[in-house]
Amino acid sequence: MKLAHLLVIGSVFLLPLGAQAQWQWIDKDNKKVFSDQPPPIDIPEKNILRRPSTAKRLNFSTPAPEGAAKDAPASPAPTTAAAKPSGVDKELEEKARKAEEAEKAKQAAEAQKAAQAKADNCKRAREGKATMDSGIRLARVNAQGEREIMDDDTRAAEQKRLQTLIDSDCK
Repeated sequence: MKLAHLLVIGSVFLLPLGAQAQWQWIDKDNKKVFSDQPPPIDIPEKNILRRPSTAKRLNFSTPAPEGAAKDAPASPAPTTAAAKPSGVDKELEEKARKAEEAEKAKQAAEAQKAAQAKADNCKRAREGKATMDSGIRLARVNAQGEREIMDDDTRAAEQKRLQTLIDSDCK
């Protein structure tokens, strides 16, 4: 029983929300018109009494006279600035600009991180190459966990691998 009462009370409070999305204007016969659709283009701005809070009216250019339309070439398309509503677009442009700046900052951070990793790889490859070129005896641990001394063929292969890393990362 209490749930039914809450639903009825909730719906009573939600009913006025539908009325907020209504247009109200005076038509050419001086009658008040209520609608959920915007008024026709031929209704002047002064005759619009109420509009939804999120709606803005677009400014369209007036058509050319009939005689001029036949003789003159077609006019260029209206610019996007003239067709944009002012309040909403400023907010959208600001959000788009901030999103674009955030994306650029993210890409710059990723590029910096990649450059840092490449520099670290370059440094390690040069240190390893210097160690290989020094001629001292080196040992590695194999898959079984045993220590093996590097022979000349293994040392040459490792020097070649390190040189390719230096060539690719140290430019």
